[in-house]
Order: sequence, then C-alpha cells, then structure tokens
Amino acid sequence: MDADLEHAADPEDLSRLIVVRLNTGDVEGLVALYESDAVLALPEDGVANGSEEIRGTFERLLEGRPVFEPGSHRPTLRAGKLALTSTRLPDGTVTVEVARQQDDGTWLWVIDQPAFIPPNT
Repeated sequence: MDADLEHAADPEDLSRLIVVRLNTGDVEGLVALYESDAVLALPEDGVANGSEEIRGTFERLLEGRPVFEPGSHRPTLRAGKLALTSTRLPDGTVTVEVARQQDDGTWLWVIDQPAFIPPNT
C-alpha cells in the first residue's frame, strides 16, 4: 500500500475516499481502494477484473475531468471480515459493494456494483 494515501479504517470510509479520488483525478488512488483481484461491474453487463482492468476503467471514466457528488451512506452490514456497503447517490441510484478487512485492519473493496451515471461536469 502507498504510505501517502489515506486508507479506509472502516468500510464506510471507502465511499468517501472514492468520491475524493474521483474528483481529484487520482486513478492510482482509486485502484488502491480495491483488492488486486477485485471485480468492478461495468455498464451493459461488462466486468473489470483485477487492478489493470479497474485502472483502465477509471482512466476512461475520468477523461474530461467530471465532477462527482457524494451520496448518503446506507447502513453497512458486517459479517466478520466482510462488509456490504451501499450509497444512495443524489439522483436516487444505489451502489452496492463488498469490502474485506485486510490483515493490517484497513478495508478494501472486493466486489463493486457502482452506478455509472453521467456525472456533473
């Protein structure tokens, strides 16, 4: 992990960190929110598998420097080292993610079903 990046101490931190990194265009910081073999759902039933494909997805998403608004965090469900996180976006769309606690106590997403809606520009 990059020592300069803020890490998620709780699974709820991931939702905040992703918006910050999206809005700063920090592709590497975005990739760092996921386990190396994580799965990211894409529009039209596509899937990005692993860090390289997730990196490419965020590089394409951030072309043109869109601005993203935070949503309201929904209650997190925890089962041991797994957590189901969810955010209701300002347009009412809901995201769903599975995070896993790492050996160092931080949290990373393993599965991400985001809402790829056109962001504000």
